[in-house]
Amino acid sequence: MSRIDTAYNYFMTTYGSSIGSRYESHKKSELRDTYNRIVKTNKDSPLYKLKDTEDMGQFAIDIKEHANNMSLSVSNLSSADDDIASVLDKRVASSSNPDTVDARYIGDKESDVDDFTIEVNALAKPQINTGNFLNPNDQDFRPGQYSFDLDIRNHSYEFQFNVNPGENNLNVQNKLVRLINTSDVGLSAQLIADRNESNAIQINSKSTGISEDETTLFNITSTISRRELDILGLDRITQQPSNSDFTLNGVQHQSLSNTFTVNKAYELELKAPTHGEVTVGLMNDTEALSDGVNQLLDSYNGMIDVGLKYTGTHQNRTLFNEMSSIARSMAGSLAFAGITMNAEGHLSLDKQKLSEVINSTDKAQAFTVLNELKTAIRAAASKASINPMAYVDKAIVEYKNPGKSLTAPYATSAYSGMILNQRL
Repeated sequence: MSRIDTAYNYFMTTYGSSIGSRYESHKKSELRDTYNRIVKTNKDSPLYKLKDTEDMGQFAIDIKEHANNMSLSVSNLSSADDDIASVLDKRVASSSNPDTVDARYIGDKESDVDDFTIEVNALAKPQINTGNFLNPNDQDFRPGQYSFDLDIRNHSYEFQFNVNPGENNLNVQNKLVRLINTSDVGLSAQLIADRNESNAIQINSKSTGISEDETTLFNITSTISRRELDILGLDRITQQPSNSDFTLNGVQHQSLSNTFTVNKAYELELKAPTHGEVTVGLMNDTEALSDGVNQLLDSYNGMIDVGLKYTGTHQNRTLFNEMSSIARSMAGSLAFAGITMNAEGHLSLDKQKLSEVINSTDKAQAFTVLNELKTAIRAAASKASINPMAYVDKAIVEYKNPGKSLTAPYATSAYSGMILNQRL
């Protein structure tokens, strides 16, 4: 279990912030296609045993998430079957400081939209309750059944938990964290530690902001288990929820969330307070194309970095060789479109050269090169995402009987579904 927990914690701390983004949703047909490809990939795969190394799980997760980034960058640049030239017909939002204010155009192609300025004074914040720090080895809870009541946004819930003989404070705290996180009531919980290695439960509301008729987003109380609640301290609010505060073209506004729309044309996501005004508008044609190509190259370079890392630690060049071969095989044609490769296999874009060729009579050839690169990256991303375990060190135990094998969708690509099983 400790190895599973390590892999899961690595995934959440490294990539957890991207979960639930607007680019992560899928149609039923896409999910069905993904499942079918997993089944097909694993149908005749051999049975193997993973090598017992600390970074094996991290490497597999890195592969999967960077493959996902590659797929998203392809989707953001153009639809799977669309010519990249279609980007020149798209309206793409531009923010002068995307690190503080991210913008996405959601309006019609024919709508008249104007640039505007925004200045962010404060972000919307969630409510945070932080419990008492308890020595993990002490046994402050008597065996028995306990419960506490949760009131959140006009809904009431009762949480019940048992304390078994011999369970220490850490056992009880972990049990409550799992209970809250699996309840799906709009809260997330985690254990935090202090310098004395004592642990406390911290509970965050998933929603932010506070309306005029509210004072809190959630309350935790108990009558029959008041002693246990006092020991845990879960009812102590350490951060009050608050609204985002910003100005649009100099006019003051507030919002319950850090994501909202402006004039039915832009969707804004506030990421940090600004130091001065940020301008939001539309990119010109070549700027939107260059931005999309740069995102594609960044996602590709990220996968190259993962391959280089594993090449150094395990002397396994499978991933690096497979990914870098894309750029090596297209080096000459990529240079025509302003894309060059360095000694480590990273790709970089010369925006000026791309703009020049796109505005010349040779633009059709440039788009052919870009489409070939997009297709190659999409195929590599799909392969790595379906079975990231193909690139890790492992020992083959036996091969299946050809033609008579049974489908086992997650047996050999465990990390593609985030089902972690170290022992086969």
